[in-house]
Amino acid sequence: MPLVTGIEQEYVASEADARTVAALRAGDEKAFMELVAAYGPSMLRVALLYVKTRAVAEEVVQDAWLGVLNGIGRFEGRSSLKTWVFRILTNTAKTRSEREGRSLPFSALAADDPDGGEPSVDPDRFLGEGERWASHWVSSPRRFDDLPEGRLLSGEAMGLVQQVVETLPETQRVVLTMRDIVGFDAEDVCEALGISEGNQRVLLHRARTRVRQALEAYVEGDGA
Repeated sequence: MPLVTGIEQEYVASEADARTVAALRAGDEKAFMELVAAYGPSMLRVALLYVKTRAVAEEVVQDAWLGVLNGIGRFEGRSSLKTWVFRILTNTAKTRSEREGRSLPFSALAADDPDGGEPSVDPDRFLGEGERWASHWVSSPRRFDDLPEGRLLSGEAMGLVQQVVETLPETQRVVLTMRDIVGFDAEDVCEALGISEGNQRVLLHRARTRVRQALEAYVEGDGA
């Protein structure tokens, strides 16, 4: 069987979107329920990043689906259907969370300083000025692929990861969830959240760094 090229994959995905959009515009209930089954769990997970309770998150998802049905006639195919649906979801969730006084709008991010001056990794992990190998690691991070897989995949380790994710700043938490849990690529996250590629990259890096630091402490026996 011949390999499918990247261009062919994009074309197939576009054709699938076109069929789904046509079915939704025709009022095909089965097509709508299939879309709900495909995206619903991930939408709820993302909505929970913005609002306080599962009940409110479920309302956000329901409102987003109403937005999809009401707006499907205006869908122009400039992005994937999935990205468009999640853009409606995140806009709905942000509006709801801002009304509840919980959310930090992504627009609050400084476009010219996405780092916010915060180092991605603790500076103490690098050799200081005056050292022969200044700015190099004091000790390199331990490779996770050298560790027993069972320990990294244990319920305890996964629980630790969830705890760390929940303590992340909202913007980092949303980007990490959409990239590493929902499975969006960088371009889709930027479009869905309305942020720049540079901000997306920095937010993801910071979030992954915090999770990795927690896992390093866990596998070394310091954080379990």
